[in-house]
Amino acid sequence: MRFKKPKFWDLKKPNFLSYILMPFTIPVKINNILLNLKSSKKNSKIKSICIGNIYLGGTGKTPATIKLFNICKNIYSNVCIGKKYYSSQIDEQILLKNKTNLICERDRTKIIKKAINQNNRLIIFDDGLQDKKINYDLQIVCFDKKDWIGNGCILPSGPLREKLDSLKKYDIVFLKSNNYDSSMNQIINLIKNQNPEIKIFQTYYKPINLNKFNIEDKFIIFSGIGNPRGFRETLTANRMNIIEEIVFPDHNSYEDRDIEKIKEDAKSLNAKIITTEKDYVKLSEKNRTGIDFLEIDLIIEDEEKLINFIKSKVDEKH
Repeated sequence: MRFKKPKFWDLKKPNFLSYILMPFTIPVKINNILLNLKSSKKNSKIKSICIGNIYLGGTGKTPATIKLFNICKNIYSNVCIGKKYYSSQIDEQILLKNKTNLICERDRTKIIKKAINQNNRLIIFDDGLQDKKINYDLQIVCFDKKDWIGNGCILPSGPLREKLDSLKKYDIVFLKSNNYDSSMNQIINLIKNQNPEIKIFQTYYKPINLNKFNIEDKFIIFSGIGNPRGFRETLTANRMNIIEEIVFPDHNSYEDRDIEKIKEDAKSLNAKIITTEKDYVKLSEKNRTGIDFLEIDLIIEDEEKLINFIKSKVDEKH
């Protein structure tokens, strides 16, 4: 899906537009009820983890998937990533293929069969919490602290695929933030009110290739991701001088004229160009010339606690 998130989604409470769209949330709510009525058995031949979200876009689930793959491959010998194929999400698929052991098919049950045939012990799905055909052994929900649940409304009145009370059926929350303040405590309390047993881990992005850049330079940045604000804030937090930002729809497919215009602007402003790694992998070799990307690592606080919890789920017998 290529879209620019409506601004009213992330207001603190519903506005006039949200209320107008309320009738259109009914099919989503009915679909969620029907999905939750479905039952499925856990697969006895492979363990599964799913990293997803209930807030649409920009929660950091793909970096979290890559991080969890790197953690788990040091514990278990055979680990793979599962990603359902969508033609609109080629960027995420390329990134996962470059950094993990990826299996990508149009159906998640086929992905599991392929993972079993390859003798994998554990499969980690990037996205798929709402796919009730699979009974995952561990389910992780990603949030960004600043966006949180937006106006709290279901699509299309707001950004939520499911209401917050869906946290009752999940195991872990990854809560992404660059700082800990009183709002973090409020969010944690809201999560715990829904599910006292859920484990909460604070995460944040750490740039790992900053030495490529000269902070004395001026920079133009561009991105087509779910949360462009987070990309910009990561750069400014590291004292990068951002003089222009161009935001494209999430999962944008770049045309030559898009990149030519950016390069013309950079030349006229005597600025360097930075994008995200997720955007960079979609550029042609020609268009990559003169463009750098920010490489990030997702840091998980209390990582040892997370590892122990994963082991308790993966090592247990069905």
